[in-house]
Amino acid sequence: MTTTEAALTQDLSEDLRDAYERLRETAASFGDQRIYASHNSIMFSRRSCYFFVRPKRNFLEVCVFLSRRLKAPQVRRADPVSKSKVVHVIQIRHRDEVEAPITDWLREAYELSDVLTSKGDTSRAKSKQKNANVAHAARISKR
Repeated sequence: MTTTEAALTQDLSEDLRDAYERLRETAASFGDQRIYASHNSIMFSRRSCYFFVRPKRNFLEVCVFLSRRLKAPQVRRADPVSKSKVVHVIQIRHRDEVEAPITDWLREAYELSDVLTSKGDTSRAKSKQKNANVAHAARISKR
């Protein structure tokens, strides 16, 4: 069975669905990207994934990739996933939470994903490593 964005969000409460829509609209406003479902997550990618959303029963788990470690009350956990990226796990329960500083971090991640991919070569080995990093981050955030 193919996972779809609609399938992952259909059972969400109205508050969570509204929050997800606001997250999606915010991210889409940044510019060109791919938004797609993969396993239990909705991925937001340029050349590589810059953040993903894992819908849960009572919150949206948002995992954002940045080049620095944030210290903020919204960040539940931050774990390094590579030499240049730290994944930040944020829980969102209401659309009113989808505002600064969270939206600023999403934009920073969007812009960073372009910088990181243009810096290095885009060989298959790097692409495989990035995919492994995203999978690693997904496993870490499940803990």
